[in-house]
Amino acid sequence: MTISHEAIYMHIYSHPQASLNRKLIKLLPYQKSRRRKPKPRRKKGFKIRDQVNISKRPKHIENRQEIGHWEGDLIIGKAQKSAIGTIVERKSRYTLIIGLKDKTTKSVTRAFAKELNRFDNHLTKTMTYDNGMEMADHKWLTNNTGIKVYFANPYASWERGTNENTNGLIRRFLPKKIDFKNVDMTQLKMIQYKLNNRPRKVLGYKTTLEVLELNST
Repeated sequence: MTISHEAIYMHIYSHPQASLNRKLIKLLPYQKSRRRKPKPRRKKGFKIRDQVNISKRPKHIENRQEIGHWEGDLIIGKAQKSAIGTIVERKSRYTLIIGLKDKTTKSVTRAFAKELNRFDNHLTKTMTYDNGMEMADHKWLTNNTGIKVYFANPYASWERGTNENTNGLIRRFLPKKIDFKNVDMTQLKMIQYKLNNRPRKVLGYKTTLEVLELNST
């Protein structure tokens, strides 16, 4: 007998004020008092120049059989004034957490390049990003790392589902409204270490580091 995650959430939030349900909500990762439907976003009037849409990304990348394909994003801090970068490898789920001075495209692409260049070229083939202007200098990133950047469609977070899920895991350590200017690199790398050395069911209970190393030769 099996039951879906959605059925569990529906049961818990069917009577959120009930005594038992309040206790169950406290056991959930985000402990929200009620489930909210996402608000529709208004389209903004900018577009990154020369971007290559995810529809042109090689189809074999979708099946996660090949190492070296990443998804990238920012996690925004308190009052939109600070941020950290996250990059996740699709097959191994290996995660990089990157400290940033600010959210400008120069700061982001330079910091991402520094981390990506620590790997051999066969481990940095592509990256799929959203439409944030911090990746406007994607050509510079490609020229300096060799990684090809593709862009997901606007408001289609599921096209970067690995990264979105990983950001949720990171938020367990760094909740919303935190100011990342008060979080040093030692803390970020400790979280990165914990995520990359934790056995994952989706990986047959191997760690992300183990899977990456197995595919590094």
